[in-house]
Amino acid sequence: MPDIISNHLRTLIFAAVTALIPVSLAAELSIARGSASTASSSQGSAPEWVYALRPGDSIASVVQTLLSENASRQRLLEHNGLASNTELSVGDTLRIPVNWLKRQPEPARVISVTGHVQHISGIDGRKLPLAKDSVVRVGDEILSGAGSATVGLADGSELRISPNSRLMFNRLTQYGKSGMVDTRLRLQRGEVHTRVQPIIEGGARFEIETPSAVAAVRGTVFTLRASATGSRVQVTEGVVDFGKPGMTRRIPAGYGASVSTVDSGSLEIRQLPPAPTITPLPPVLNRLPAELTWQANGFPTYRLDIFDQRSGTWVQSREVTDTHFDIAQLDNGSYEIHLAALDRQGIAGMPEIAELEVDLQARSPDLTAPADGESVNDDMPEFLWQLNGTNEVARVEISEDESFRRLVTTSEWAPENRALPSRPLSPGQYYWRVVTEAGGSSVATSSPRKLIVNGTLPPVRIISVNYLDNQVRVFWESVEQAVDYRLQLSEEPGFRNIIKEADISDTTAALRLIPGRRYFVRVKALSEGPLASRWGPGRELYLD
Repeated sequence: MPDIISNHLRTLIFAAVTALIPVSLAAELSIARGSASTASSSQGSAPEWVYALRPGDSIASVVQTLLSENASRQRLLEHNGLASNTELSVGDTLRIPVNWLKRQPEPARVISVTGHVQHISGIDGRKLPLAKDSVVRVGDEILSGAGSATVGLADGSELRISPNSRLMFNRLTQYGKSGMVDTRLRLQRGEVHTRVQPIIEGGARFEIETPSAVAAVRGTVFTLRASATGSRVQVTEGVVDFGKPGMTRRIPAGYGASVSTVDSGSLEIRQLPPAPTITPLPPVLNRLPAELTWQANGFPTYRLDIFDQRSGTWVQSREVTDTHFDIAQLDNGSYEIHLAALDRQGIAGMPEIAELEVDLQARSPDLTAPADGESVNDDMPEFLWQLNGTNEVARVEISEDESFRRLVTTSEWAPENRALPSRPLSPGQYYWRVVTEAGGSSVATSSPRKLIVNGTLPPVRIISVNYLDNQVRVFWESVEQAVDYRLQLSEEPGFRNIIKEADISDTTAALRLIPGRRYFVRVKALSEGPLASRWGPGRELYLD
C-alpha cells in the first residue's frame, strides 16, 4: 500500500510540473529566443538591452564601443528621454534597442580533438582534419567519425561533440562588447554535450536545431541527440525550451524530452533517472587499473564518460551493464567521471560526477640478460628485464657510449619484459639500458650494461707471388678493419704442420724458401675489437 501511494504521489508531482511548463514558457520563451524586452519602451516592443554604466563610462564612450554607425548619441538620449546636457554616473542605466548594437561574426575555436574528425569549410566545401586551436566560422561543419571534439564559443560556452556526429555552425554573432551572442547551430545527426553560459536577457540567443526539433537555451547544461527517428534532450542544469519549431515546451533540470519523427512529432516529457551513488575513490590513484563501483538504482544499464578536466577532451565513453568498471590506460592528469543510468528509451539520467587524479610513477626495471660485458654472436640479440611498476611501458636503448649521447637504436615502446633491437647491430662494443614510462609523463631508467657483439673479418685473398733467386714475395688484399695480418707457412695444404707464423702490419711479406720443395701460404686479418678472423684460401709456393 505505501508503494502505491508513493507512486501515485510521484505521478501527481510530475503532472504538476508538466502542467506548469506552458505557463513558464509563455512568460519567458521570448527571452530564450532573443526577442524579449527587459524594460518597457515608448517606441514599441522591439527587444532592448539595459546597460549599467561602469567606472570610466560616458554616453560618448557607450556610443563608440557598443553602438553601430546608424545609432547616434542624440538618438540614444532621445530613446531614454534624456536631455542633451544630461550627465550620468556609475550605476545609471541606459535602454539600448538590440538592433542598435554592433554585430560582428565571432568564430569558435577548437579546444581539443580526439581521433579523426573532419572540418568542412563553409566557403569551398574542403574537408580537412580538425586540429586543436582550429578556427570554426559561420557556415562550417564538424563531422566526427570515430573521434570527438570540444569547441569553445565566444561567450565561454562549450560544445562536446560525440563520435558519429555532424554539427553545422549557422550563426556565430557577437554584439560588440556587450557580452551578448547570437549562436545558432544545427545538429544533423549524433550527439552534443553543451554547457552554455547564462544568456544576457534582451536579445542574446542560443539555439540548436535538429531535423525534427529545436532546443532554445538560456544558460544550462544539457545533451542533445539527433537521429533518423527523432531528437531527444537531457537537461541536467537550468532549462531548455525544446520541441518542434513553434511548439516548444520548457524542460527543467532533471527531465528529458523526445520528439519522434514516426508518430507525427509528438513531444514526450519524462523525469530522468536519479544519479547513481559512486563509491568514493582515493583522491589520487598511484596504480592502475582501479575499480570504480556504485550502488544500483533500479536501472540495468549505465553510461560512463571520462573527460580530461584541463582540455575537456572526451577520453572514454562506455555503456556498462554492471555496477563496477575498471579504470585503466589513463595518463597522468585530472579527470571528471560522469556516471548516469539509462532509462528504457536510452536517455541518460542525472549524472553523478566524480573527480579523479592519476599520478603514476615509473620505477627502474631490473635487467636480466645479456649479462654486463657479455659477448654475443647474434646481431639481433634479445634483451630481457623485469618491470617493477604498474601500467608501465618500456623500451631498450643501445648506444655507442656509456652516456647514451650516441644512440644507435632502440626497441618499440611496449608493456613487455623482452625486446629485440629495431635493426641489426654491427660488430663492436655497445652499452644498453631499459627506459620505463608510466602515465605519459613519469620516466625511469635502469643502469647501463656493456655488450659486445661479435663479428668476422672477411677472409684475406692473396693477390700475387713474385720469385727472385731464393726469395719469394707474397702480396695480399687490404681489409678495412684490420690492424695486422697473420701469415702461416706449411709444407702441406691442410696447414696441420705450421713451419712459420708471423704477424705483419703490411700487405706484403718476403719468404726465404729451400729450392725444390713445395710450400703453402695463407693470411688472415686481425683486429683489436670483437671481430673474429677467418683464413683466406691457401696458395702453393714452389722454388726451382
